[in-house]
Amino acid sequence: MNSGNRHKSGPVARPAPRTLDDDTRLAWLRLIRSENVGPVTFRDLINRFGGAVQALEALPDLAKRGGLKRKIVICAHDRAEQELERARKLGLGLYAIGEAGYPPWLAHVDAPPPLLYTKGDIGHLDQPIVSIVGARNGSAVGQKFTRLVARELGEAGFVIGSGLARGIDTAAHKAALEHGTVAVLAGGIDMIYPSENEALYHAIAERGLLVSEREPGLQPRGQDFPRRNRIISGMAAGVVVVEAATRSGSLITARFAAEQGREVFAVPGNPLDPRATGTNGLIRDGATLVTNSKDIIEALAPLLRAEDGSQPEGQSQLDFEESREDEEPLTDQHLDGENGLTARQRVLDALGASPVDIDELGRVTELGAGELQVILLEFDLAGRLTRYPGQLVALNADQ
Repeated sequence: MNSGNRHKSGPVARPAPRTLDDDTRLAWLRLIRSENVGPVTFRDLINRFGGAVQALEALPDLAKRGGLKRKIVICAHDRAEQELERARKLGLGLYAIGEAGYPPWLAHVDAPPPLLYTKGDIGHLDQPIVSIVGARNGSAVGQKFTRLVARELGEAGFVIGSGLARGIDTAAHKAALEHGTVAVLAGGIDMIYPSENEALYHAIAERGLLVSEREPGLQPRGQDFPRRNRIISGMAAGVVVVEAATRSGSLITARFAAEQGREVFAVPGNPLDPRATGTNGLIRDGATLVTNSKDIIEALAPLLRAEDGSQPEGQSQLDFEESREDEEPLTDQHLDGENGLTARQRVLDALGASPVDIDELGRVTELGAGELQVILLEFDLAGRLTRYPGQLVALNADQ
C-alpha cells in the first residue's frame, strides 16, 4: 500500500506561480464545464491544442469524428460568466492549477482538477497537509484518537485535511481548527453537507479553508464523493485512515493516496469491530501502522523538504497555454490506413470492457503517441470511453 513513487527529500526551487488572465480563466471554466470533458480530457486538450480557446473550437469536430451523432454540448460564455458572478457574490476564490492558491501537492498528481473554488485562508496551503478520514459512524475511541492525533499534528506544523463528513472527519476538523484545517466538499462550496455540520462549516470558512471543484449551488451527488476523495488524498503528503468498513469511501481515499504516491497510514482495530476491517486490511496490504502522531511525523519527515515541506518535487501534470503552432493537426487522412482499416477502427478493435494501459494500446495498434492521443480524445468526447487511474482506458459497456 505504501507508494514507491515518493517525493525525494532535499530543497528544490519552487517554480514561479502562474496567473491566468480573466479571458483565459473564463475559457478554462467553459472547457471543464463542457460535455464529456473531465480532468484527463481537459489536460490532453490543453496540451494538444495549446490553450482552452483553441480546444473549445476543436470540440465539435473531435466529438463528431469520435462517433457522437449530435452536437456536443459546449458550456456557453454566458453560463460561465454567471457561474463566476455567483462565485464573486459568495466571496469565493477560483484558482487554476499552477497558481498561488491552488494546493501545491495536488498539482502533481495525474490529471488534477484544473480549477478549484476556495473560501477561507489559502495560507493554510503553505503548510504540509495530512488528511485524516474514517467511518461516519466512528466509535468513541476512534474519535478520541482522531482528536488527539489531529491536535498533535497541528502542533507539529501540519494542516489537517478531511471531507466534512460525520464521525471521524468531523472529529479531525474540530481538533485541527486552532492550527489549520482544510475541508474538501463534494458539491458546490456553498452547499453545506451534512446539514448537521453547519456550525463547523462556518468555523472552517472563518479559520480554515473550504475547497471544491464543483460549481456553486450544486448539491452533492453519489458520484461526486469519489471525486472529492481524490482531492483529499492528492493535496496531502499522507492519508490517515482511522476506522473504515470493508466497503467505504475512506478506503477509496486510501486507494487514491497509494496511486498518487502518498503515504498511507492505518490505525489498527479490534478484529470483531466491522469498522476495523478496512484499516486492518490496509495494514495487511502494506500501509504504515499508526498508534500515535509520532509514527506519522517520523514517516513523513524524509518526504518533506527542509526548506518548504508544502511543495513536492517535479512539475505539474499540465502545460499552460503553450503554443502548438509547429505541430501539424491530425486529419482523417493521417488516421486512415493504407489497407482500408482506419486507425480509429484499430483502436476500437483493441479496446474492450476491461481497462488497458495506453502504452500497450499503442503497441497493439502500432500507432504513434500523437495519433493515439487524438483518437482517444475523440472517443472520450463522444462518450464512448472510460478512463481509469494509472493511464488505463476501456470502451463503455454500451459501445
